[in-house]
Amino acid sequence: MRETLIDTRTISMSLIEAGEGPLVLLCHGFPEGKRAWRHQVAALAAAGYRAVAPDMRGYGGSGAPAEADRYTVVHAVGDMVALMDALGEERAVIVGHDWGATVAWQAALMRPDRFRAVAALGVPMMGLPPLPPSRIFPQSEEALFYTLYFSEPGLADAEFALNPRLTLLKILNAASGEAGPRLQGDGTPNPFGMVRRGVGLLADLPEPAALPAWLPEEELDLLAGAFSATGFTGALNYYRNLDRNYELQQAMAGAKVEVPALFLIGERDTGLSIPGMADIIAAMPALVPDLRGSQVIPDAGHWLQQERPEEVTDALLTFIEGVEG
Repeated sequence: MRETLIDTRTISMSLIEAGEGPLVLLCHGFPEGKRAWRHQVAALAAAGYRAVAPDMRGYGGSGAPAEADRYTVVHAVGDMVALMDALGEERAVIVGHDWGATVAWQAALMRPDRFRAVAALGVPMMGLPPLPPSRIFPQSEEALFYTLYFSEPGLADAEFALNPRLTLLKILNAASGEAGPRLQGDGTPNPFGMVRRGVGLLADLPEPAALPAWLPEEELDLLAGAFSATGFTGALNYYRNLDRNYELQQAMAGAKVEVPALFLIGERDTGLSIPGMADIIAAMPALVPDLRGSQVIPDAGHWLQQERPEEVTDALLTFIEGVEG
């Protein structure tokens, strides 16, 4: 597995890659980086694929435009197409987690000529809501939904940058399967829920006495080092384009993801506590006619490919081998 920096026509991209064969492109989410896919890159390469995991726009060693409006999902899909062109690859299976899953779904929707199949972890394919997201997410005088908190310029940026390592540790721990189920609001607070105004996200999250079993110390140090260097603004800018994405995606209203697809989610994923999420997952076949699997991984939390690397890799290999024949 090698780490390289490649210039594309959109941004420069830092990536890890290994192997030769059909391309599998792996897109990470928030707040992670390319090494979130380290287990899958190695395993896919060993199975005869070219596995490439980039730092997404605004993360790690990849380009981070200063303008917040350059972090739409259309920009991110453009980065993936530009990366494929720079790698000399015509087609790929695209895999994404969290925000990377949103990018992967939209890449398959917009460019089925380039992305032959899609696998998404944690975030299902969703239809366009009736209103812009900022008008749907809940808020009150006391608290607001985390996406609204993240959308305020400079607010979460400053809170998270005070101690990047502690920020990451608290968020990664709280959304891990090891924190326990949160569907009834019990146990560790959901980091992707409501945020108290004037208090911030981190104050209500516990600092664990030990790292989660799936998170090695050196990996946390590498991730904290990356965010210490870049800050969190690039990563948070994705949330600052939710309404803009809604406007841009009107061009694809009514379109379906026609390529083969796979969906995986942890049984303890924090996203399952969002009202209506189970119904959204159940309704996916209407939007994704060739959905070949929708699997729930027992006891796993949000960081699925790191918490359950063998189960995720096995599911991906079975799916990709079926697509590639």
